[in-house]
Amino acid sequence: MEMRRLGRTGRDVGVVGLGAWQLGADWGSVDEGEALAVLRTAVEGGVTFIDTADVYGDGRSERLVGQVLRSYDGLTVATKMGRRVEQVPENYTLANFRAWNDRSRQNLGVDTIDLVQLHCPPTPVYSTDAVFDALDTLVDEGWVASYGVSVETCAEALTAIARPNVATVQIILNAFRLKPLDQVLPAAREAGVGIIARVPLASGLLSGRYDEHTTFSADDHRSYNRHGEAFDVGETFSGVDFATGLEAVRRLMPWLPAGVTMAQFALRWILDQPGVSVVIPGARNPAQVAGNITAATLPPLTADQLAAVRETYDELIRPQVHDRW
Repeated sequence: MEMRRLGRTGRDVGVVGLGAWQLGADWGSVDEGEALAVLRTAVEGGVTFIDTADVYGDGRSERLVGQVLRSYDGLTVATKMGRRVEQVPENYTLANFRAWNDRSRQNLGVDTIDLVQLHCPPTPVYSTDAVFDALDTLVDEGWVASYGVSVETCAEALTAIARPNVATVQIILNAFRLKPLDQVLPAAREAGVGIIARVPLASGLLSGRYDEHTTFSADDHRSYNRHGEAFDVGETFSGVDFATGLEAVRRLMPWLPAGVTMAQFALRWILDQPGVSVVIPGARNPAQVAGNITAATLPPLTADQLAAVRETYDELIRPQVHDRW
């Protein structure tokens, strides 16, 4: 698999990673055996970067990742912190960071976390010097090797990129979320900050497997968070109305190369954007993992294919999302 530098971490990672949210919660039930099979298939297929969070299944995802981490060398594991408490800036303190990271280190079975990210904190946190002083302290003391942020908005990303020791920015980037291309990716490239592209398939919309009759289980955020009832609505279908997303996918289907799935096309589009370090699709079974990894072997999209994505976005998606995030 192609390797790219992960920003200021100094590490190189495979361009297709694995997002482990689905292995914790909020995507319907995934039993432990299947979750471990997903992780092992990913690593044995060339994935070297795994992204999780302390809130995914209240630590379940971290613990599963930790089991696999003990069996393989050369992996970079990133976790996130901050979403297990009330979302007020006052909770982002060194004392809490120590407690949260101590729990994550136990879950992962490591002494030092490769990369810890603030998990979409309140916007004022990105401008609070004391928060980043505390993160620097964790690095100095060996609790974490590097730190980054996971953001909801491009404005938050740009504020974080300006911080001298932020190693990475995790942001929603996919064929339904083009705004980061305007300023965030250029700024990250100039600063040497890594970009981790999350929600790459727009919660499955860009897999091409859904239609108007598709339903989701009650414990799946695609049922209970369509209007932002539980967390930012942008995390579900990238904030795109489901019917609009289906229409956009249908417009893109004719541009798929022979033998390439919609999901692979969507992942390749992300990898073709200058400044992207790694994309982190999730998966519920080993077959999905294998299909996602294949995207790294595809040739770059043509100018016409890239233009088709842009035109579809401008006509259908831009009015819904561009000014919101």
